[in-house]
Amino acid sequence: MTIFGQIYELFWYAVASAILLLVALILIRTLVNYADLNPFGWPARTVRSLTDPFVNPVRRGLVRAGLEPKLAPLLTILIAALLGWFAVQLVSAVLFTLNGIVVSLQTGAVISLVGYVLYGLLAVFSLLIFMRIVFSWGVSSTNRVLRFLIRVTEPVLGPFRRLIPPLGMFDISPIVVLLLINLFQQAIAGTLIR
Repeated sequence: MTIFGQIYELFWYAVASAILLLVALILIRTLVNYADLNPFGWPARTVRSLTDPFVNPVRRGLVRAGLEPKLAPLLTILIAALLGWFAVQLVSAVLFTLNGIVVSLQTGAVISLVGYVLYGLLAVFSLLIFMRIVFSWGVSSTNRVLRFLIRVTEPVLGPFRRLIPPLGMFDISPIVVLLLINLFQQAIAGTLIR
């Protein structure tokens, strides 16, 4: 297994562990809520302090959408699983690119090198869009990292946002852009990378 494969495995285990930890915390939160413990006691306060940063933004979104806020813990788990899967896919694409560049340089395959570089640039841009989505959920708009992500991704996301109206409170333009980037990556992989 190459170093890139080992990095991928390590990242996958880290993401899976983080998702499992979140699931365990939310299950403990549910048990504490149904056990009718003192809400000001140490166990209830500790569990709430660990899970509120994840559950409360989802709960606020559900309330704004007119949906039942009791679904927030379950929806939080589903969102975490989806984001984890997406992060693993993006890291896999970046590591695939780095491995391809190394192999292309070793063999002198210029066409493959160009294909891997284009593929990698699209993968990095996808990662920046993904990071912007995640940061926009819980970080203030004055945060320097979020401002950088907005500055980098807005030239592409802005026109799509004007073309595609939001679905209720959800802006789906990043999803459309990510799907198009994936289509371009597949085209590059099919023509320049074999």
